[in-house]
Amino acid sequence: MWAGFAVLYATLAVLNLTLGNGLTWVPVLLLGLAACFVVGGALYLHASRRGKFVVWDELLAGVPAPGRALDLGCGRGAVAIMTALRFPAAEVDGIDLWRSVDQSGNSPAAAAAHVRANGVDDRVAFTTGDMTELPYEDASFDLVTASLSIHNIPTRDGRDQTVAEAWRVLRPGGTLVVLDISKARECAERLRALGAEPTTPRDVGWRVWWSGPWMATRVVTATRP
Repeated sequence: MWAGFAVLYATLAVLNLTLGNGLTWVPVLLLGLAACFVVGGALYLHASRRGKFVVWDELLAGVPAPGRALDLGCGRGAVAIMTALRFPAAEVDGIDLWRSVDQSGNSPAAAAAHVRANGVDDRVAFTTGDMTELPYEDASFDLVTASLSIHNIPTRDGRDQTVAEAWRVLRPGGTLVVLDISKARECAERLRALGAEPTTPRDVGWRVWWSGPWMATRVVTATRP
């Protein structure tokens, strides 16, 4: 899509210069729009293909080694696999409804294939389920992660319930790490209402800009007392 708009505006600029209409600012504006779409597309591609993995590598390096971890909205399993690879003694669960509208190619089969390819299929398990009603007992996990998944829940009540469920299944001393495009501050508010002391949502920088700073990704963490 980004490349398509860039080509469209560049073509219109060339046509405008060729045909001429007496308005010299028009082709300049069109070329500027084309350049914006090129840069935005490049940033989006980088965030999707590399940036989010670099950021998660840094985030996981900063948490204590878990015995058991859970990834909410695990998709094709990237964060669950990264957790298993970083912490060789950890058992990792992932839960998702596997909706392709949230992530292309999203399916249990795709997640299982990625786990096998990374050699951690003996320690990673996936469950089909709803983040707003987690099928796990209280205080089951030392680490709960959510990577760009909570904003996909359409209602504030649903997102608040997801945060409450994540907090419920977290063991004392366990860590919750939420990385999200637009709902990190909202998650922090809900955590405070639950009695937690979350970090102030922090912009993780250009590496996970989804086209530009107007779609920045932020992280919020909290440790259960």
